[in-house]
Amino acid sequence: MNAVTPKRFTIAEYHRLIELGFLTEANHIELIRGELIQMTAKGTPHTVCSSILCRQLDRLLGDVWRQAASRLQAVIRGQDPITLSNQSEPEPDVVIARGKDEDYLAHHPYPEDILFVIEISDKTIDYDQTTKLSLYAEAGISDYWIVNLPARQLERHSQPYQNAQSKFSYLSKQIFLSNQSVAIPGFENALLDLSRLFPEIAGE
Repeated sequence: MNAVTPKRFTIAEYHRLIELGFLTEANHIELIRGELIQMTAKGTPHTVCSSILCRQLDRLLGDVWRQAASRLQAVIRGQDPITLSNQSEPEPDVVIARGKDEDYLAHHPYPEDILFVIEISDKTIDYDQTTKLSLYAEAGISDYWIVNLPARQLERHSQPYQNAQSKFSYLSKQIFLSNQSVAIPGFENALLDLSRLFPEIAGE
């Protein structure tokens, strides 16, 4: 009896499905290791945190660019695709990529374009700490942050590596609590105040 195996797609095939209209933004699909994965619907805490995070990063990095006379350039991308070599095109909650928006007219950011990736996690915490972590480490993403909403903390993973069993992970994991600040990779003078990312729900 033959084993049943899922159909796997290349990035080119995935793009073709989008061009032909078989996949749209309304489908909430991302390509992970050649498989079409349904993304989890985002709850209100996730949505609020994402909005606050993008505003904070935009303000902080804008200040750095002005002080550096525009020598440092990066673009903040929210819930947009990145293209990885392992037949994956995930859509992280936030990506900081080198350059300007116009640099990505021809293609989505590649790993070498990316300064760091952030996933905001509530229902997806296990997936983000395992599948996504391994995916980003294999692609060589130098810094991967998980905003852990249930634990009200930020996990900063850095230094991707491959172990003796050929599994990919990160050598360094740091935990930052909601009353702390964290330096932004590549912009060490810019400190993100984490208390802004974990607002209290009214009535708690």
